[in-house]
Order: sequence, then structure tokens, then C-alpha cells
Amino acid sequence: MDLRKLKTLIDLVSESNVSELEITEAEGKVRIVKSGAPMMQPAMTMVAAPVAVAAPAVAPAAPEAPVPAEPAGHAVKSPMVGTFYRSPSPGAKSFVEIGSQVKEGETICIIEAMKILNEIEADKSGTITRILCENGQAVEYGQPLFMIE
Repeated sequence: MDLRKLKTLIDLVSESNVSELEITEAEGKVRIVKSGAPMMQPAMTMVAAPVAVAAPAVAPAAPEAPVPAEPAGHAVKSPMVGTFYRSPSPGAKSFVEIGSQVKEGETICIIEAMKILNEIEADKSGTITRILCENGQAVEYGQPLFMIE
């Protein structure tokens, strides 16, 4: 905002009954506040700040918790967002259980995304040591599903 425009705004506020004026434009934000006791000439307070996109509030730092150790083995991660299923249909036997031996390329679960059932295959041969998701749980892209050793 140029200085001539700013001076005009200040004059308008000082000559009117308006006690506060805030203007936001592409290049910034200006707030003019008229203050002072009665019978005195009003003083102007002006605050200029660039327009900023709202940022998330920063929470006070919490005491750091110890970082859990990375689980041993290889994590099979979800290749998509969807719903995790351990078996091909409700009531059917699960593809794998803890302790199951799997070969690379073997189906170990299904992720439903947009009404399409996607078979997820083991990307490494080994033994299933942990199942990290519950049947019917929503999963995110890259979320660990199984641990294989």
C-alpha cells in the first residue's frame, strides 16, 4: 500500500467517529486504531503486517518420549489408502497368521479401495512375526501392515 493511500486513510479515521479501521489487500494488511482521552486530539496507532496464510498453532514442547526401537524384520507396507482385510471374505480363513511362512509374491491380505479388492503380496520371503493392523481397519499409504523375518 502506498504512503498517499495510507495518509488518506489516517486522515479519514481521525476526522470521523470511526475508532478502528482494518484493510487487507494483496500486498499487506493495515490496521488503524484511534486512541486517546476525550477532549484530547486523537492519536493514531498503525500496525502493518504482511498477509499470511494461517499456520497451525505451535503447541508448547512436551517432554520428549523415548523413541521406540524400530521393530526387527522387514515391514510390508500398504501401497494405498483403503480398508485392510486379513481374509478373502467374511468368515473365511485368514491369508496368513503369526508364524506363517510366506514366499515373495504370495498374497497376504486384501486392501479395499474404491470398492475394488486389491490383493497385497509379500515383497520378501520369510516368517510373519507381527500383524500390525486389525481386520476392517482403515490404513494409510505406507503404513506398515506386517513384519517379516
